[in-house]
Amino acid sequence: MPSLKLRDGNSLHYKDMGAGRPVLLVHGWPLTGDMWEYQTLALLEAGYRVITYDRRGFGQSSHPFGGYDYETLTADLAELIDYLDLTDLTLVGFSMGGGEVTRYVSRFGTTRLAGVGLIASVVPFLLQTDDNPDGVPVDVFAEFKAQIRRDRFHFLAEFLKGFYGVSMIRKPVSQALIDWSFTLGIMASPNATLDCIDSFSRTDFRPDLVALTLPVLVVHGTGDKTVPYELTAKRVSEAVPHARYVEYDSAPHGLFATDAEALNRDLFAFLNSTRG
Repeated sequence: MPSLKLRDGNSLHYKDMGAGRPVLLVHGWPLTGDMWEYQTLALLEAGYRVITYDRRGFGQSSHPFGGYDYETLTADLAELIDYLDLTDLTLVGFSMGGGEVTRYVSRFGTTRLAGVGLIASVVPFLLQTDDNPDGVPVDVFAEFKAQIRRDRFHFLAEFLKGFYGVSMIRKPVSQALIDWSFTLGIMASPNATLDCIDSFSRTDFRPDLVALTLPVLVVHGTGDKTVPYELTAKRVSEAVPHARYVEYDSAPHGLFATDAEALNRDLFAFLNSTRG
């Protein structure tokens, strides 16, 4: 598979599949671009060009020590978009990837874009602060990091259960899919896994929302315990009134798998609405 040599010498592994209007999918933490399997297949079969990539530090991209702030990560995304010369592009980000999508629009504008999608996204701001009192306490993220330092493999195995809403009674995905997700997760370097927690928890995207003047799709599950929808999607929908806001009742964070049919249907409806 191809890779792009970035401005700082690191490489970005990407997949560029199909033809037609382009859709670029930005993955979440701690996975890789392959997490989009259900969306990729559906989009290709519908005649779209689909691009996925592994964020630096994840999957088959370079694993540098440092450089996991959103300014750097968004510059990587912009380099890929420019390198592939994508236009009429729909840019879709899941979870942490929603930050790159939003910051891209704020920094690089809408010239190349037809619309953006924020799927179970961390935007606009997760951390509890004086001006965000309902946010997630910093101790929660500190405990994540402590557990990763102690036993990253056990942390990921347990984290993925909640990620997909698995419980003693409810099993919305197979054990095989969880095992596959675990494999994607451990492909990340330990420092990238840790540093990105600081990035997605501490970065305030509220000022970036004013740049979202183009068509926006916002999708989130009301059962998301990983990235609560009240802190994120609901606030985006209030700040961006023209956004198409869709809630999936009781859906967990990993709705790209648990609710793949619904998400694909909503993506297609959104893509059709932005067709020139």
